[in-house]
Amino acid sequence: MRRASGNARAVGLRQVATPAPLALELRALYPSLTDLPLESTALEVLDVSAGTRLFDAGAPCAGFPLVLEGEIQVSRAASDGRQLELYRVGPGEICIVSAAGLMSNRPLNAQGTAAARTRLAMMPPNLFARWNDHKPFRQFVFGVFADRLGDLMTLVDAVAFHRLDERLAGFLLERGRVIHTTHQALADELGTVREIITRLLNRFESAGAVKLGRERIEIVNATALQSLSGSALKSP
Repeated sequence: MRRASGNARAVGLRQVATPAPLALELRALYPSLTDLPLESTALEVLDVSAGTRLFDAGAPCAGFPLVLEGEIQVSRAASDGRQLELYRVGPGEICIVSAAGLMSNRPLNAQGTAAARTRLAMMPPNLFARWNDHKPFRQFVFGVFADRLGDLMTLVDAVAFHRLDERLAGFLLERGRVIHTTHQALADELGTVREIITRLLNRFESAGAVKLGRERIEIVNATALQSLSGSALKSP
């Protein structure tokens, strides 16, 4: 992970020691850090606004993020600007792209963007390497790797074997009855272009499955949408 740029705002610079309240917050969110000397460790705290790019694909990883509040969207971008979301990192979770970059000493293979206002503590690379010798932390990191691998295999399966209309319908069903988003954001989530999403949503509306508004999609017939998704998801 590199230092946040653009509209990022650092609320804590690198310190002589981590303040006690921050240490307590980190231990509550990340129990694997319980036995580590957080109070005597220098950590930087960043407070960034939604849309801030936190790291770029191809760049070296400059630190390991521990999310305290908010969410990081990790995605891959195509040369034509399309994006495919790989996963999100919330409080108490870790970024496996950052972990892989630090462990292999190779450039990052995805980009990370703050999906909402986000506060995070940055662990320097040398500290990450040292704390990996701590068994609970190491087991936590590799456990998340295993979980994320399963999630990514599901994503690969969806992209490779399911039609886009099925994926869009399933995505909407998982988000609840009313979804506040844009067509472009949906396109980025599903790795396609806005025009195709708009065409599919208009088709869903014509079929009586959804009602479209400005940055708003309301599911009015979940059964019809389920038939389009090819899933057995329950109605929202």
